[in-house]
Amino acid sequence: MFTTILWATDGSETAAHALPYALALAEADESKLVVAHVREIFVGRGGGYPVLADETELRDTIDNQVAELRGSGIDATFVVRTSTAGNAADTIAEIAGEVGADLIVVGTHGYGRIAGLLIGSVTQALLHKNICPVLAIPTGAPAEAHEHELERSAS
Repeated sequence: MFTTILWATDGSETAAHALPYALALAEADESKLVVAHVREIFVGRGGGYPVLADETELRDTIDNQVAELRGSGIDATFVVRTSTAGNAADTIAEIAGEVGADLIVVGTHGYGRIAGLLIGSVTQALLHKNICPVLAIPTGAPAEAHEHELERSAS
């Protein structure tokens, strides 16, 4: 069903909850998995500063995850892009278009409409990009239970 699945991660626990779903779908269809990370920066007169202070360590951690996925036989690639703060969804959508993604898998905190507007939601913005379907995995969803359901529905 899917040939290329994009898992967008910011290195958070929320994003990590979405990985088992992306993997189950990729393995079921022998799809390519593209791991995308957007490095957001604040731009000011003094230059650009990363939103996250530990950005370098974060990228290294994600790079190691991708290496482990490759080691387990998954066709995985890692794409890192930089965008100004607040434009991560646009950048993820661009990557999805470039790699020909059939599906974007992301984790979500599950904020309501008002909180999403106030805090900003990459997932919510992705839903409006109309690039491809977006599978949003809420933080509270236990990955282990749903992993088995995905395996059963794929067979």
